[in-house]
Amino acid sequence: MHKKFLFSILFSLALFQAYAQKREFSVVNIGFYNLENLYDTIHQAGINDYEYLPASKKKYNSQVYTDKIEKLSSVISEIGKNVSADGVAILGVSEIENKNVLIDLCRSENLKNRDYQIVHYDSPDARGVDVGFLYNPKYFKVDTSAALYVDLPAAANGYKGKTRDVLWVKGKLLGEEYHIFVNHWPSRYGGSSASADRRAAAALVCRTAIDAILKVNTKANILVMGDLNDNPTDPSVVKVLKTSSTPTGAIKGKLYNPWEDIYKKGTGTIAYQDAWALFDQIIVSENVTNKSSDKYYFYQTGIYKREEMIQNSGKYKGYPKRTFDFDRYVGGFSDHFPVYITLVKPIEQ
Repeated sequence: MHKKFLFSILFSLALFQAYAQKREFSVVNIGFYNLENLYDTIHQAGINDYEYLPASKKKYNSQVYTDKIEKLSSVISEIGKNVSADGVAILGVSEIENKNVLIDLCRSENLKNRDYQIVHYDSPDARGVDVGFLYNPKYFKVDTSAALYVDLPAAANGYKGKTRDVLWVKGKLLGEEYHIFVNHWPSRYGGSSASADRRAAAALVCRTAIDAILKVNTKANILVMGDLNDNPTDPSVVKVLKTSSTPTGAIKGKLYNPWEDIYKKGTGTIAYQDAWALFDQIIVSENVTNKSSDKYYFYQTGIYKREEMIQNSGKYKGYPKRTFDFDRYVGGFSDHFPVYITLVKPIEQ
């Protein structure tokens, strides 16, 4: 039996206010973090990783790599700890070069006691960056996984290129079956509109797989997480992935995106040209929002940040503190803030 960490939530609903009732819940956190070019220092054949080698202009050496591992692991160790001593039970990651960097991350002093396990596939991306999946075996057991290929449309000049696969993991989260999709959709290079069809292609891979799952089980627990390189209101998310800003809108096969209202209020996870974007999202199926007493259900979202993760001066003041300012090492963490959601399950008294 898994260890349960309890916390009290005073619900704002009138029904619960009337009785001033506090309830105890079992809690589980699920997160996503873009690790911003977490490369090792060794050339990997077949990929363009030359920018992140000791002889590069960045001088990306063992000291820089070790410092980055330390800083990223310190962040991961704290995500969700406000409600659970074990932090995140599941963490999707992006912009990692290979499985070795994930092994180093999980073996770090900050994370070694979590015993995180890894699901990873090499993607065909030209820069060699992949997505990955970390999980605490106390909470999650993997049944199967696969890398779903994204066939990109050709650009106007005929160039097609390749991007990151979508990582699908099926398993049991504290006994409940979940399907989890980890994404890093194509960038906005060349402009948001000119590249929109590339992100739509990645969204369609996800949505096609989701439709196949829901056809078999309309009550499937599904999580879509990742750096989508689009905001919650963009067509790739709303129209292709088919999301709704309300849980009730997810009843007819749509997915509930709790980040849409947050984005509309001006909150983001990455900043560019003095504007915030909320590219990092965790989106859930209707059944995850169903507040049944015998299952885990969606409770809240969170964006984790602390003072040292924020640039405090210069042209990027207020932005997430990145590792490099072009080729100059500035000792930051990532140009993205991590996001997480909390699921809860009532404890029967």
